[in-house]
Amino acid sequence: MASALGPSRVPKPKGVHPSHYYESFLEKKGPCDQDYKKFWAGLQGLTICFYNSNRDFQPLEKLDLRTFVKLTDEAPRGSSRDPGIHLNLVLRDQEIKFKLESLESREMWKGLILTVVELRVPPNLTLLPGHLYMMAAVLAKEEARRALEVPSCFMKVSRLEAQLLLERYSECGNLLLRPSGDGTDGVSVTTRQILNGAPVVRHYKVKHEGSKYVIDVEDPFSCASLDAVVNYFVSHTKRALVPFLLDEDYEKVLGYVEADKENGENLWVAPSAPGPGPTLPASVPKPPPPVSVPVSSQDKLPPLPPLPPLPSQDENYVTPIGDIPTADYENQDVSSSTRPAILKPKKLAKLPAKPPKPPIVPKPEPKAINGVPARKLAGRSPQAVFLATRLGDVTAELEEKLQKRRALEH
Repeated sequence: MASALGPSRVPKPKGVHPSHYYESFLEKKGPCDQDYKKFWAGLQGLTICFYNSNRDFQPLEKLDLRTFVKLTDEAPRGSSRDPGIHLNLVLRDQEIKFKLESLESREMWKGLILTVVELRVPPNLTLLPGHLYMMAAVLAKEEARRALEVPSCFMKVSRLEAQLLLERYSECGNLLLRPSGDGTDGVSVTTRQILNGAPVVRHYKVKHEGSKYVIDVEDPFSCASLDAVVNYFVSHTKRALVPFLLDEDYEKVLGYVEADKENGENLWVAPSAPGPGPTLPASVPKPPPPVSVPVSSQDKLPPLPPLPPLPSQDENYVTPIGDIPTADYENQDVSSSTRPAILKPKKLAKLPAKPPKPPIVPKPEPKAINGVPARKLAGRSPQAVFLATRLGDVTAELEEKLQKRRALEH
């Protein structure tokens, strides 16, 4: 009996393997590594890519050879017992140590790195003619690639701006390409070096003639690309001139990793920008909200006890009757002309004789009596205190008394 056919298997899409000038296994040890790690490495332009295996498509690490300083093949210190074949790559900001499988592999890596950096095949290599032919082909590919791109040290700045950049960021290099100042399609080269403690700045003109760039020196030199112009200045000064490469590896926005509580995944979070201003601390008192006393609670209010003595600070301050907000009143139909007037302490003695009044107490602060802030009760007459506690008893008789008091004040 024939078995049932299963679902057809669809082949997984395969990525495009990157093309390298040269690739092989090697062991690498960086400045922060405790020991060597084995990688599959490939040279691609001015970049060395490192993979876990030769079947990977995405590199784990990259080394930028634009900051190249030198290559040495002596064994590092403390490795006398290590029989491996070593190669040290010194960059501007770090030193990388390699351990290779054979002497041939070391010479190949050494020669290819120097070929793409200096744009010439090194003459002092112990390799076969076939290997030298391979390096010549790599040189042709690299020249064609660089002819299509602008060097990283080319910046659209003026002569003065170029000098300021080389002075302010001296650790990023001392050679910079910029557009020509005469309005043509040529370029200019600005260099800055230190001689006996004093800066020496020089400017060189590079003419663009057809598809060639001609360096205007005593013996004019023709280059096929701007990158070849940079290489001319670097190689003819024994690498004293270093192409300017502004360091842009530092971030400008602070961020951190935070776990999502819903799905458990980690997210990169950047804090939001600060608000328009700081918020007030909790200790700062806020204006009291409108007081609304229900009418049904008037019968439940007990007689007012005598006020305790308060601190003597700010004794000259007396809260006037006029400070009572209109929203405190239950009868919102009372017009604004009937609002109690402001009483001054000096004129209280001129009022008609009335039942004995308690002395005016200055500025009650924290305590409240029957839900009414004590500060509003301090500088008022007994009638005012009675009004503040029993807001529903405002009558025509009280309005008449207030009008008489206002007339006496004026």
